[in-house]
Amino acid sequence: MTDTHQHIFPWGHQRRFNTYVDYFRKVFGQRVQKLTIDAGFTCPNRDGTKGVGGCTYCNNDGFNPSYCEPQKSITQQLAEGKEFHAVRYRNAGKYLAYFQAYSNTYADITVLKELYAEALSDPDVIGLVIGTRPDCVDDEKLDYLAELAKEYYIQVEYGIESCYNESLMKINRGHTFEDCVKAIEDTHRRGIKTGAHIIFGFPWETKAEMIAEADILNRLPLDTLKFHQLQVVKGTIMEKQYQKNPESFWFFTIEEYIDFYIEFLEKLNPAFVIERFTSEVPPRFLAGPGWGLIRTNELLQRLEKRLQERDTWQGKMYSGN
Repeated sequence: MTDTHQHIFPWGHQRRFNTYVDYFRKVFGQRVQKLTIDAGFTCPNRDGTKGVGGCTYCNNDGFNPSYCEPQKSITQQLAEGKEFHAVRYRNAGKYLAYFQAYSNTYADITVLKELYAEALSDPDVIGLVIGTRPDCVDDEKLDYLAELAKEYYIQVEYGIESCYNESLMKINRGHTFEDCVKAIEDTHRRGIKTGAHIIFGFPWETKAEMIAEADILNRLPLDTLKFHQLQVVKGTIMEKQYQKNPESFWFFTIEEYIDFYIEFLEKLNPAFVIERFTSEVPPRFLAGPGWGLIRTNELLQRLEKRLQERDTWQGKMYSGN
């Protein structure tokens, strides 16, 4: 399969993995852009319910766009988000309100209804993407989202981070992988789009263990996946751990990560839509080694070039389990 110009992969286009942007073009017939919102949520491993300090790697300031401030209304954040993206994505016609910062179902159902309704009242917003933890949903919340999903595009994105409970304990997640499985299955069963987030590069996990996560994820009823390489961000517990014992950490180089990710991707269910395969933290937020000023788009080009060179694609080695 060397002539990619003539080959259409199972997901309906010529790119060698199932991309998020092409998925939305297929579903909606146009580009759809996510607008990030910080609605002022917290997490049960921050407020003392399950722990304090949050996840050891987490500082949302490193990921939030400049317009995201919980003091601003959701309406204002959406308006400023449209302006923020207007130059880079001029052809975006519709938007998804992306509740990103911390755990965005971690509130009483009445509060959630008000927040989600405000976002959906924007005539350009056609749905919600809700980032949360598997221990911050219940039947009442999922039933409500299932009702919304009859009219809007609704996706719940769960932070799995690792399929291994030892890792979840070390990063202070406060939940187990089994909790993730239950939440994902409960969400999918209601007809809600279900996504997950995974981090590669925890220093105690081997490459073989990370590759093996493909087969574990393949057994879950997921629609989308988002992958990030581990970075040590300033203002986190992990920064202190790194400063105290830097020799216990290792980090992917760009080329190592691309080759690793391709090996992982070959084993991954081709039905899964890939939202992104790297994270991009502004250099001023990094407390450990980074990849310099290289942008996500350039990394994506390198990945696709390497896939073509190796004549491989998402799911090439997928066993169908």
